[in-house]
Amino acid sequence: MKKLFTTLLSVLLVFVAGAQEHIANDTATAQTGLRADGKIYVVVAVIVTILLGLYIYVIRLDRKISRLEKNA
Repeated sequence: MKKLFTTLLSVLLVFVAGAQEHIANDTATAQTGLRADGKIYVVVAVIVTILLGLYIYVIRLDRKISRLEKNA
């Protein structure tokens, strides 16, 4: 489980670093779409909430299954 978490965190950091580079190169252009309205933060918050909920659900499910296997 730790290996999966570490791998996912590494992939996320690579995407964040790439996104920062892209934004730094794109600051001269006008902001459009969700970034211009500031709604992108709402979208990101919803996505993070959903992914965090799924992650917690999978961890709890894994623990329950492990407990059932141990008792059987």
